[in-house]
Amino acid sequence: MANIHRPPTYFRSRTPLVLALGLALQTGWAQNAGSETQLAPVLVLGRSTPVATAAGWGDVPLSLAPLQASVFGAEQLKDRGVQRLSDITAFDAAVSDAYNTEGYWDYLTVRGFVIDNRFNYRRDGLPINAETSIPLDNKAQIEVLKGTSGLQAGTSAPGGLVNYVVKRPLADPLRRASLEWREAGSVTAAVDLSQRFGVADAFGVRINAAAAHLDPKVRDAKGRRSLLAVAGDWRFGADTLIEAELETSRRSQPSVPGFSLLGDSVPAPVDPRLNLNNQAWAQPVVLDGDTASVRWRQKLADGWQFTAHAATQRLRSDDRIAFPFGCFDPDPEPDGTYYADRYCPNGNFDLYDFRSENERRRTDALDLSLQGKVRTGAIEHALSAGVLKGRVRNRFGSQTFAFSGTGNIDGSVRDLPANPVPNDENTNRDERSTELSLRDAITFDERSTLWLGVRHTRLHRESVRTDGSRPTGYAQSFSTPFFAASHAFAPQQLVYASWSRGIDSEVVPNRSRYVNAGQPLPALKSRQAELGVKGSSDQAEWSVALFEIRRPLFADIGPCDVDNSCVRQADGEQHHRGVEANVATRLEAWTLRFGAQWLRARVQGVTDPAVDGKEPTNVPARTLKLQADYRVVALPGLSLQAGLMAESRRMALPDNSARIPGHARTELGARYEHRVGTSNVVWRAGVENLTDRRAWRESPYQFGHAYLFPLPPRTLRLSVQADL
Repeated sequence: MANIHRPPTYFRSRTPLVLALGLALQTGWAQNAGSETQLAPVLVLGRSTPVATAAGWGDVPLSLAPLQASVFGAEQLKDRGVQRLSDITAFDAAVSDAYNTEGYWDYLTVRGFVIDNRFNYRRDGLPINAETSIPLDNKAQIEVLKGTSGLQAGTSAPGGLVNYVVKRPLADPLRRASLEWREAGSVTAAVDLSQRFGVADAFGVRINAAAAHLDPKVRDAKGRRSLLAVAGDWRFGADTLIEAELETSRRSQPSVPGFSLLGDSVPAPVDPRLNLNNQAWAQPVVLDGDTASVRWRQKLADGWQFTAHAATQRLRSDDRIAFPFGCFDPDPEPDGTYYADRYCPNGNFDLYDFRSENERRRTDALDLSLQGKVRTGAIEHALSAGVLKGRVRNRFGSQTFAFSGTGNIDGSVRDLPANPVPNDENTNRDERSTELSLRDAITFDERSTLWLGVRHTRLHRESVRTDGSRPTGYAQSFSTPFFAASHAFAPQQLVYASWSRGIDSEVVPNRSRYVNAGQPLPALKSRQAELGVKGSSDQAEWSVALFEIRRPLFADIGPCDVDNSCVRQADGEQHHRGVEANVATRLEAWTLRFGAQWLRARVQGVTDPAVDGKEPTNVPARTLKLQADYRVVALPGLSLQAGLMAESRRMALPDNSARIPGHARTELGARYEHRVGTSNVVWRAGVENLTDRRAWRESPYQFGHAYLFPLPPRTLRLSVQADL
């Protein structure tokens, strides 16, 4: 299912880029680009290892923090051709796909758990809704915090937390323009401009603008997107920094539904260019997003700092698609067979006209925090305390999910009738929350640190059907602690152990088939234990972690086929044990990055004996990611790149009776940087899925249906970037 808007006009989609290019070409802006050093007082600049700000432990580098996280910088993303969040699954062994398709928003699985797009995403540390397309053109880095995130978020699914860090004004001027082409005919133009001005360069502004014509290799999926983002800051004296930013974006593109099992069998991988959303009446998914924030950072006496940070996000979407779902097979006579969660053995499927238009989602947040250090004798405390107020307001209209006819996976049926009349109500939702947090990193000596943190959350949620029926509401309070101890057994070498808790809060769907419809369920208390060792030097960074995560489950008990026929209740747990290893090293002209994860994931203690003890769907047990860069000494500025990603098989059904085999794919790339007059120019080229491997990439079981998504076909990309 997808999200859309009215397609923007050609001129409107390119207006931000035209305006920004005009600014860049003014005579006063024709200066050489300086070093891209972004002003970020919370970070310690020049550190050899990155800092994951979402972790909440201040400027502690990842190599010394008692947790596992990955940080992907903007240049790394450009070098690898990353265009959307799901592309980072090629880099990190702990991160994999979870219902990712062209034309829709991204889903991620981290440590085997699908993270929640409503609660597991942050933007500069504040909560956002990721049920939209989030542009990367104005993002300085993407952070992925692995494991339970109860300390960082009031409610969140276990597995991980994603934080987008926005580009801010730089210390030196920047005038950057880029152009990218990608098969079959996608073209993206973008500019990135930064300037400081005023007395002592007190004011800074940064503008990012992009416009793209989308024409991927998958058929019937042409679209367009645009972005305009402006960030500014004011250094009001030596102790005060005020930052403000806003972005507005739009993406309009038809989405691509998944394939499925054919009866009881997993079919051979299909042509990845096929799009089953190919009816004449099919419309694009349109995603509009407006986000703005303001942050005040004030240095206080004795090294303390106060921060006030407020943000608002407003999303609008039209979710429309010709959607394959299940299949009725008239054979054998006389009653036939209905395949509720897959397609028919002959490749037929039931096609539905799905439309949910003018969906509106709003998220507001205000965070007040205080950080500083206190010494009591030989012991030092790095303290932080904060309060986060949040509000969510989601509004929908009546929706359509109406039978249109029978299609086939060969894509040959293209003349089915539209059926757009709304036939079902949706659910409006409101949430208010208050989160109090306290952290203390207690340093006993140069080697030993005790990490203590807790977040207390009070939330109130309400929902009502769009026709005003079935109103519900509930309130919950809970605390999510974090404990860790670390010891530096050698310089820049750390061993740690941690225990943490996360919370999911659910309510029974407000549907008539449930006896307990609309009632709140007990909070899901996930638990994680982790033991890790990590280190860094001038030539290498490495880490190994053993983890165990337990997450309670809820299930529908009963036939659930008529009104009041089932109950949703607690039912077993999902238990993941794993080992994750990461190494990044430089060996003369080589830079190598290696990541591997072994995961034993099981569903246990559930009522259904066919599922009890089985593996969860769409979770690979073994994953390997490898990236290599080689600097060509004979031609300074040229580097060659290669990547390998391999995953073991994934289950396609909860009872493990069907699975997709494992696969491996490779990519190649090149980067060449040189000077043209006073300009610095970077050329990039790459080819993804080098061998044009045909395989099923993932097997999500979603919306009560088994889906299969193929590997994208071999795709070539070329780009040029110039600092003017």
